[in-house]
Amino acid sequence: GAALALGLAGLLAACSGQAVPGADGVGPGSPVEGGTLRVGFVGGGAADTLDGAIATNLGDVARAVNMYNALLYRDDDFALKPMLATSVEPNADATVWTAHLRTDVKFSDGRPMTAKDVVASVERVIDPDDPKNGAASLGHLQEVVAIDDATVEFRLDEPDSSLDDGLGQYTMTIVPEDYDPTNPVGTGPFMLESFTPGQSTVLKRNPYYWGDDGPYLDKIELLNFNDTDALINALLSSQVDAVAQIPAALAEVIGADSRMEILNSETGMWLPFTMRTDTPPFDDERVRQAFRLAVDREQMVEQVLSGYGTVGNDMFASFDPAYPEFPQRTQDIEEAKRLLADAGYPDGLTVELATAPIQAGTVEAAQVFAEQAAEAGITVKINRMDLTTYWGDYLEYPFSQSFWYTRNFLPQANSGAMPDSPFNETHWADEEFIALVERARGETDDDARGELIEEAQAIMYDRGGLIVWGFANQLDAYQSYVGGLVPNATGLPLSGFQLQRVWIGDLS
Repeated sequence: GAALALGLAGLLAACSGQAVPGADGVGPGSPVEGGTLRVGFVGGGAADTLDGAIATNLGDVARAVNMYNALLYRDDDFALKPMLATSVEPNADATVWTAHLRTDVKFSDGRPMTAKDVVASVERVIDPDDPKNGAASLGHLQEVVAIDDATVEFRLDEPDSSLDDGLGQYTMTIVPEDYDPTNPVGTGPFMLESFTPGQSTVLKRNPYYWGDDGPYLDKIELLNFNDTDALINALLSSQVDAVAQIPAALAEVIGADSRMEILNSETGMWLPFTMRTDTPPFDDERVRQAFRLAVDREQMVEQVLSGYGTVGNDMFASFDPAYPEFPQRTQDIEEAKRLLADAGYPDGLTVELATAPIQAGTVEAAQVFAEQAAEAGITVKINRMDLTTYWGDYLEYPFSQSFWYTRNFLPQANSGAMPDSPFNETHWADEEFIALVERARGETDDDARGELIEEAQAIMYDRGGLIVWGFANQLDAYQSYVGGLVPNATGLPLSGFQLQRVWIGDLS
């Protein structure tokens, strides 16, 4: 981070004499129609997809949010709000949920969206032969039925009090009955013009967009970069207008340039270390506890996030109303050594940590953790991979890293902490935890559900396979002539990638 900052300072000095629109630091003013926004980000490759239901990396997510919509969405404050549905409500025991649809929505090819399209979209997500990312959140869905053109019923085989949360995930894309991911049609503010996996995507304004909030732009260009150096250089040399996810160490340096703005969003995003609970040495609860006690969390937040974040406590879903206030876990080297000795490692142990630049801060976190763990006799050998290699086997590594955007507890558990979760990175299968999650799903009383969630979080806190050392702010950077970007709690970059709200200011 320091080396990159020094190099960046030199480039800033070299660029400071350029005549760049917005260099006086004056904002872009009111929304302006037209123009193309060039957005840069690190990552992507041959596996990039146009199918929003299987979005994984940054480019996939940006395409998903801008080409498609879900029935509900999370707003800038992480409140669940209507989108393609005007309401989604349960019956008394949460075994049937009814969605009332907007009647003014058209797809990007001009066809009206109806309940049949919603049914087909959901059935596509839960297809047992090819389940998509959102399938885990719909695990109790028995059937989805079109009552009429604007009403859909979700009938469950057991109560699920958080079904609406699952329907509000950005991967729950609503598409036509005859959807073809090679020729994608959606209801989002933009539609596809061109796509080259691992390189670039061009989206153009959807003339049939139903929303009142934009889009103001004619086009969006999503541009892939191989590394952070190339990304920041592109921003400073005005090759791009905005970049997603800058290293925290560079925020102050970039923000010192009058041509630039930093978007700092407090989120529930987390970058955990994942320990496979079914694989030695992490199948021993004492080893997992020792690794957690080896971490200096405040130092991690300061060094990895440059202070742009909050300390974690080995539990996820910090924005959930039921997030518990347990005693803050702190570094305890002597206790970590004792636990390792009890587990049969009196002289410490050596582990390999698989990592890759999957998110700003992950590689830096690996390096800091390796230094901290050494004090407890834990030798961490870092295996840094390229993105394609890492994602190819990331569920198989005994010790690795991941990242998650802001989610409430039950959707997060569905996605990554249950035996049938698509991304159960720790191979967690604790029977007591599973039973509590299943009870919480079926509990319609908010207070009672919160108590069950707190019990489940206590199990995660005591013996889980995650090291949740902190929650990271989302830091992005953009040229000062770009308007409409605001802090967003979801953890998704650039105002939750809701680029229909963005415009290019006067460049004259």
